[in-house]
Formats: sequence, structure tokens, C-alpha cells
Amino acid sequence: MKNDKLKNQYRINEQIRVREVRIVGDNGSTVVPTRDALNMAREEGVDLVEISPNANPPVCRLIDYSKFLYQQKKRQKEMKAKQVKVEVKEIRFGPQTDEHDYQFKLKHAKEFLEEGNKVRAYVFFRGRSILFKEQGEVLLLRFANDLEEVGKVEGMPSLEGKKMFLYLAPKKAGEKKKSQQARDREAAEAEAKEQKKAQAQPKEEIDTEMPANGGLFANAKISADALKKLQETEE
Repeated sequence: MKNDKLKNQYRINEQIRVREVRIVGDNGSTVVPTRDALNMAREEGVDLVEISPNANPPVCRLIDYSKFLYQQKKRQKEMKAKQVKVEVKEIRFGPQTDEHDYQFKLKHAKEFLEEGNKVRAYVFFRGRSILFKEQGEVLLLRFANDLEEVGKVEGMPSLEGKKMFLYLAPKKAGEKKKSQQARDREAAEAEAKEQKKAQAQPKEEIDTEMPANGGLFANAKISADALKKLQETEE
């Protein structure tokens, strides 16, 4: 069925009834009368296939029609394989979502974006909770900021009825940027590492850093020994 549909897309040989056509091939193109083009096809044992009927004059190729259909079918399969199906994944919040629930949904949203899908996050205001719409907006803005590394905002939070929406699209490769949350985490880890390193420093290394006062302590010890000897002499 698909092959029949593909066959009907092109006119070949005597079905081409224009005065002249443009023949394209590996060596360029040339405009010739259609009768001459048909004779050329017969001499080469191939078909005259019209590939661009709306051009002036129509564009044709000298090729075996079965081979041409095979090439077209193969090209369509390759194009279809390259097409990425983008889905829109929804993430729902309440105006007073707790931190654990927030982090859980943040994790899933990050996975969706990394897979190439879009994310539609929204805050649903039930009843009088619409009074907390500013709180919902802050939540969505935080959500967008935390996903800055993998997603880009397609529009600021907007209220539609009882829902406030935020749309995020996946970033292309090479566009990744560390979010403020990631930068803060790295800074905290670096600081903790420095503190741990300082605590693990040997005590003797710290003592050797006091050469300036070492003379005073040494002199005090010598004076004490001298005083003790003087007292023993007097006795």
C-alpha cells in the first residue's frame, strides 16, 4: 500500500507530457526536449523519472524506476529515524509543597529534560489557596532556577484559571550551565574539604609556626633554672 502511494507521486516516461525537461545527474544538468530525454533513457536502459514537476522546466532523472523508489523509501526511513519525538511532561505542585516532595519532583523534571522532553510545571490552587498565588510564583521560579543546567524557560509563570504554569524546554548539547544550587553545593564541598584538611594537620607542624615566641619561652625556662640553682647555693 505504501509502495503504491509512493509510485503515484512521480510521473515516468510517457506520462511526462511537457515540451522540455531538465535532466540532472552527476555531471550537472541540462535542458532538453522531452522526446530527446525519452530517447536518452531508452538508450541507457533506464527510465525518465520526473522528480520536481513544479520547476520550470520540470526536473527529471535518468534512473531505473525500481531503484529510484528504493532510494526514496530508504531516505524516508532515515529521516523518520532522525526525528526525535518531543513529549510534554507535567509536574504538579501545590502552593505549599514541602521540601521532600519538591526535591522528588525536581529530580523527575531533570530526567525528563535530559531525555529531550519539555516540562510543563504548574501550581494548582484549590479553593481559597488562590490567595497564595505569589507563593506559587516563587515556587515555580525556584524550580526554573534549579533546572537552569538542563532546561531553559520558555515563558514566565502565568496564571490560567486555578493553575499557574511554567514551561521549560531542554537545552541543546553544549548549552549546559551550572545552576546556583550546583554552584553553592560545590562551594560548600570545597569549604568542608579545607576544614577537614586543616583538622588533619599534625600538631607538631602547628608548633613550628611559632618561632618568634619560641625565644621568650626558652629564656623564661633558663631564668627559672638559674633561680633554682641560686636558691640551692644559698641553702
